[in-house]
Amino acid sequence: MLKAAIVLMLIATVVSLFSGLFFLVKDDSSSNRLVIALSIRVALAAITVGLIAWGFFSGQLVSHAPW
Repeated sequence: MLKAAIVLMLIATVVSLFSGLFFLVKDDSSSNRLVIALSIRVALAAITVGLIAWGFFSGQLVSHAPW
């Protein structure tokens, strides 16, 4: 369940990134939709990092790195 939430948050972050790109190219300079889209992207990224940290802390995510 946690992995699905992390994947959904990453997909939402990418969608927000591309919506910001669209607003950057198509909007006029007086619109603040670009700032809102990028703020949402930063919030989604912070939530994603928090979910990953919580997953490692709770033991639901484990690292299988050989080092």
